Amino acid sequence: MIPPEHNGKFAGRMEDILDLCHLPYDPAIPMVCMDEQSRQPIGETRKIIPAEPGKPERSDYEYERCGTANIFIFTEPPAGHRHVSVTERRTASDRAEEIRELAVVRYPEAGLINLNTHKIGSLYEVSPPEQAGRIAERLEIHYTPKHGGWQNIAEIELSALTV
Repeated sequence: MIPPEHNGKFAGRMEDILDLCHLPYDPAIPMVCMDEQSRQPIGETRKIIPAEPGKPERSDYEYERCGTANIFIFTEPPAGHRHVSVTERRTASDRAEEIRELAVVRYPEAGLINLNTHKIGSLYEVSPPEQAGRIAERLEIHYTPKHGGWQNIAEIELSALTV
């Protein structure tokens, strides 16, 4: 159940995430940032020539594509927690499974989980309706605005992988 002081207070405003970050830390109401990113694992096709006296290491830039993968990241900055998982796909069901695990496995005692994410309707694809409903009731969703990626700490952490 959403505490009265939180209910609807942050929904639909650009300042949503910033206002949420100013709340005092409460382990019973964790603030979790979520994001995901598709990646293309690559393999080297050329052997690296090791450094020798007077010569630096030499390598070629050619690579081989090794399929695709998706990275899910959940981070709770005030508690210093981070969870990363890698899946083969990036489907609504994969996302829902990650959210289910967040609520059931990593935060089973939390009365409410503040989460910035996408739609949670897909929870019903990976969980029985009763469980999906219980999980959905514990989530207070905060959408990161389209041009507000700088507000999502999980997105910032994933962007470090692409540099």
